[in-house]
Amino acid sequence: MNHDAPLVSVVVPAFNEEHTVGDVIDRLQEVLKEIGLPSEIIVIDDFSRDRTAEVSRGQNVNVYSFKQHMGKGYALRAGFAKAKGEIIVTIDSDGSNRPEELPLLLNPVLQNQADLVIGSRFSGTTATLGKKFNAAGVRMFNSLIKILTGAVVTDSQSGYRAMKALVLEGLTLKSGTYEIESEMLVKIAHRRFRIMELPISFEQRTYGVSTLDPFVDGFKILMSIFTSYLTD
Repeated sequence: MNHDAPLVSVVVPAFNEEHTVGDVIDRLQEVLKEIGLPSEIIVIDDFSRDRTAEVSRGQNVNVYSFKQHMGKGYALRAGFAKAKGEIIVTIDSDGSNRPEELPLLLNPVLQNQADLVIGSRFSGTTATLGKKFNAAGVRMFNSLIKILTGAVVTDSQSGYRAMKALVLEGLTLKSGTYEIESEMLVKIAHRRFRIMELPISFEQRTYGVSTLDPFVDGFKILMSIFTSYLTD
């Protein structure tokens, strides 16, 4: 391992993912070992009612547990506050993202070709997101972000990202739930950081149930795009 290389912090928000979080961590550890960079994995347990925290603690990673359920936005913000790395990665804990694709997202950051790399479920030859309603909503959010910031993206809501820690410096994030991805993207784009998208795989969850409400959370995301642009 090159100890002069940048430290990579991987932040994994988790809520009731006992069936998948262990596998995600195992695969992340294997990939990070192959990459050969110094790294840390930070799991933020959002007051899970199952064995998510217990499974994670058995994986030799840093685990922090909330004392009440707060939401994905709070979890990511807590993870960012704990992260020590010069490069920060976010990945979902439900198994929908492939840890094996982490080098794909990391390389442009390591080579100073981008400040933020987003893993897109839509930028390949075929969209990999199953629900047409979600896909239509994401396209609307993408268009609005382009109008406001000029950033051209195909998957503004992707949770699989790699970024330089400096893009978060001085950034005041307020989101509590799923709108966190939009808030981050709008504020980072507004500050003219270099944003790149690369196609990734996406697998629909096989365990558990997503807590995302397409109507309630969709409205929050929409409002977050406007407020993030106006208050940055």
